[in-house]
Order: sequence, then structure tokens, then C-alpha cells
Amino acid sequence: MNAIEIEGLTKKFNGFTAVDNISFFVEEGELFGLLGPNGAGKTTTINMLSTILAPTSGKAVVAGFNVLKNRNDVRRSIGIVFQEPALDGKLSGKENLEFHAMMYGMKKDEFKKRINEVLELVELTDKAGLLVEKYSGGMKRRLEIARGLIHRPKVLFLDEPTLGLDTQTRRHVWDYIKKLNKEGNVTIILTTHYMDEADYLCDRIAIIDKGKIVALDKPKQLKDLLGGDIVSLEVNQDCKAFILELNKLKWIKALKQHNCFIDLTLEKGEKRIPELIAFAQKLSVKIDSVSLRKPSLEDVFLHFTGKTIREEEAGIKERNKQFVHGRMRA
Repeated sequence: MNAIEIEGLTKKFNGFTAVDNISFFVEEGELFGLLGPNGAGKTTTINMLSTILAPTSGKAVVAGFNVLKNRNDVRRSIGIVFQEPALDGKLSGKENLEFHAMMYGMKKDEFKKRINEVLELVELTDKAGLLVEKYSGGMKRRLEIARGLIHRPKVLFLDEPTLGLDTQTRRHVWDYIKKLNKEGNVTIILTTHYMDEADYLCDRIAIIDKGKIVALDKPKQLKDLLGGDIVSLEVNQDCKAFILELNKLKWIKALKQHNCFIDLTLEKGEKRIPELIAFAQKLSVKIDSVSLRKPSLEDVFLHFTGKTIREEEAGIKERNKQFVHGRMRA
């Protein structure tokens, strides 16, 4: 049985198509990843599935309910952990959960027991009486996950659940997510910018770019799509002519350039490296460094979107920086 079914889902804003005729399904109990550059349509898709936004066209069914015809039933069946914190710092952890439970119409006897269960799940029982403003970033994230589970949702949306957390805390949150997915049989839709997170957690992954689904499969199958090894050459000079010559080599399956790096997909990479260096020397091209690795989800992301996720994040930071400087000069 499918927890989510999407067919031809589209969302337009004043003529701009944010989500463009996408179709896919999520199985009951599946941990499904939705990856894409900023502005690709991830959040808009989640907002439609959670009834925050109405689709322009198409159909979406969540937990057996149509998102347009049965909005209240959908809302009772889902939980959401937003990218931005949405906790009341002046309330304790327990009080935040009580307020959320009451908003869902849960009876006191029912939510008292449930609060103890979810606090134990995220290991915050001993911090239940502490004001949330005194929680660490990791504790707040775990409390938000607990809050999203308080009413026993069939589907849980996690929007960048580990954003801004240190590596160790991220790993702990991963364990909680795995546990509630497998032991609690909760279907989870996860958006993330961390490729290792998606690779570790997700049963299947969809990559969305410019509003369209450009790839959808299990992480291993997505990586296998690229085939062979990735040889990365660092060239700090104009390399247009070099790239043209590389494209003539029949044993190179694919070539991608980003910044000063040229990523080549090929078989038996370790044997081809000396040939590549000799080929570059023949063309008077200086190679500063060479690396060899198996394809990663980062490579898959680059293959389908033309950018690495780190470049995407850097672009956002630079645009934000320019915006702030502009406001300060205004």
C-alpha cells in the first residue's frame, strides 16, 4: 500500500511554475528522500502534500486522503518538522508538547502517556521540565521530532532536520529517525542538503530540479547509473581546449566541469590516470592534483542538476551576503 500518491502535481505562482507536472509514490513505511537545489520545488511540494498550499493542477493523496477534498483528514494523518525552529522558548519541553497535543484535540489522559513515550524516544525525559530557551540546538531538534510524533501520524515530513547541527549530534538525530521509521512504522519524507545523510537514511531518493523530477531510485542504483570510477582533475587555467580533446577519448563515459575541477567517469580509473597525465602534458596542460573515487550521491546530484550541493549552498550564502550589504548601504 502507498502512503503517498502523486500524479501530475503542478504549482504555479503568477505564471512561474514552481512544481511542474510531477508524479511519484511513496510506499507505506518507506523513508523517502527529496533532494534538489534551492528553489527546485522541494518545499513547495511538501507544502502541497501537507495542505499548506493548494495545487494548481494534478492529484495528491496522503494516507488515503485527497489533499484538496479531505484537508482536515490529511492534517490529522501527518506530522511536520519545519526547517526553521517553531518552539516556544518560554515554555518547557513538556509544555510545548502539551500545547501541541491540545491543538490536535487529544484528551489529557491520552496525551500525558504519549508525551512520556515520545520524550523517552528522543531521550529528553530528564529535560522535560527545562525551558526550551536553555536547550542546545540538538535538543531542540529532537524535541521538534517528538512534537511531530505526538498525535501518532502515519506520515512525517522532515524538512532539513539536521541543518546547523554538529556532526555528532547529526548522527544521533539520524538514529532517532531510523528508529521511528523502522520500529514505529512511520512513513517519512525527508529533505536535506547533506548527501551522506540521504545516502545513509533513505530507502529511495527523488532529485527535483527546476520543478521536475529528474531522477528517482534507491541510492545505490542512482550511483550505479554513473558507472565506473570518478577521476577528478584540478586544472587552474583555461581548459576549454583540453576539455574538447578529452571529449574525443572514447573510454571516457561522462565529463563534468565545476570551478577548476574536471570530473571524468570511466572504467578502471587507476589504470587510466597515467594516460590522462600524459595526455595533458602533450597538450601543455598542467594538472595540479588528481583523485580517484567511486561515484557518490554528490556526483549523482552534479550529473542531474549541473551543480554540487556545496556550490548551491555557497551561492545562497553569497546572495544573502549581498542582500545584507545592500540593506546596510540603503
